[in-house]
Amino acid sequence: MRRLGQFRPRLPRTRAGQRRLVQAVMAVCVLALLPATWLYTVAGDRLYTRADVPRTEVAVVFGAGLWAGEPSPYLAHRLDAAAQLYRRGRIEVVLVTGDNSRADYDEPDAMRAYLTRHGVPGERIVSDYAGFDTWDSCVRAKKIFGVDRAVLISQGFHIRRAVALCQAAGVTSYGVGVDAVHDATWYYGGAREILAAGKAAWDAAVRPDPRFLGPKEQGVQRALTAAGAAGSR
Repeated sequence: MRRLGQFRPRLPRTRAGQRRLVQAVMAVCVLALLPATWLYTVAGDRLYTRADVPRTEVAVVFGAGLWAGEPSPYLAHRLDAAAQLYRRGRIEVVLVTGDNSRADYDEPDAMRAYLTRHGVPGERIVSDYAGFDTWDSCVRAKKIFGVDRAVLISQGFHIRRAVALCQAAGVTSYGVGVDAVHDATWYYGGAREILAAGKAAWDAAVRPDPRFLGPKEQGVQRALTAAGAAGSR
């Protein structure tokens, strides 16, 4: 009886068997890359810098974690970009979408507080408390908040997936990728996207309902009305 440590996989000995093995490995690699290729194809011409992104009424900022109740550095960079776009008149309203699944963790309110400290009026910020993942945030932006067109703000490793999913959800999207330090979090995020691309392709094809949908909300429309009133003064 062989010991477990002595087990060795048996490779095909014939050329035909080896050829089939190589073909199988290549097929697996191609299938694994298809979702990422789809993301690049869909989002390829929809990525912009902060300077050249089309003027759009609404920006969507996706949650990226809290540190001691405050936005993580990655999330802070996203919010800084949104505040800058607001000050430059490229956007009118910011929809912050994140996780508030438990009482002691509230991404949207932390994002709102950060934006107000950086010059965005509270009446121009709308909170989505059920943005548990990117697909949920995109679907809720469309179905719950009535967003048809938006600037999406996230790190470069995530922005293509955000654009592709929001496009699939019916939101005409323009992505702004935020620069980030290439630290351990950045490398983790990039590696995670390889797996997340598969789920994104599945979500876009199957189009499941978000974890929580709920009734429609008028927050974005009210914020836009407030923006229009301010602009007419």
